[in-house]
Amino acid sequence: MSSREVVVLSVGGVRFVTRASTLQQFPESRLARMLNDDDREFKPVNGEFFLDRDGTLFSYIMDFLRTLQVSLPTDFSDYQRLQREAEFYGLDPLADLLSQEHLLKPRPEILEVRFSLQEMQAFFRIFGSCSTTVETLAGLITVFTGQQSGQSWNSPFPSQKPLVPLPLERPSHHDVVFQCGADYSAGDQFVARYVSIKPDSRKLINGTNVLGLLLDTLLKDGFRLISTRTVSSEEKVECYSFERMKRPAGLPITVNQTPGSSGAAQAKRSQAQKGK
Repeated sequence: MSSREVVVLSVGGVRFVTRASTLQQFPESRLARMLNDDDREFKPVNGEFFLDRDGTLFSYIMDFLRTLQVSLPTDFSDYQRLQREAEFYGLDPLADLLSQEHLLKPRPEILEVRFSLQEMQAFFRIFGSCSTTVETLAGLITVFTGQQSGQSWNSPFPSQKPLVPLPLERPSHHDVVFQCGADYSAGDQFVARYVSIKPDSRKLINGTNVLGLLLDTLLKDGFRLISTRTVSSEEKVECYSFERMKRPAGLPITVNQTPGSSGAAQAKRSQAQKGK
């Protein structure tokens, strides 16, 4: 039976088809012993093994055996029940990880947009708890500047004068600062800053329009708006707070075969994951 390539299991009425080698990842588990006829509770009937256990939770067991990683949905909450199932099947490395829920639960990623409108200028500051997200967002934003002529900063920029891209201000890895609008004027001339946010190709000078495009970009990226407040009524500073549930990367299990262990599986998390 242990040399059989394909194994069919019926777990609580849910049917699973897998390779024998997948179930034998951990030689001392009950699933591995089942294939060697070493577990009297599980015997094949008409070519299938019947397990009177929770079939839905077993799908996570199978995913773990196939990938050697623990990766659960963001809305998963049955950690204790899944840990109990892992203990039942003799998958001690999985049960150990499940006992440390904080390593597996999704973590909220916070991002804050501060917006200030002062006469003909608009100022933006974006702060995020994840530096990678802020770096990606900074790569989407481009500020262009040029000397323009016109009666209103809401007017479209003239095409005869080229615009020069400006580098964004990055006070730290977690925030980015930029502005749009008119800096100053002399007669009918003024130095203007326009903002473009990919994939939108428009160059916007109106701060309210830029804010709308920025908020829309964040919502499309999976963030949800959790609060809006006025930080300073005198300086007209508004703050928009966003949250996104970030699922942790799958925690890997390394299976080592060591001399004298009788094929016992030893689990360890990688050093990179321990540091998180």
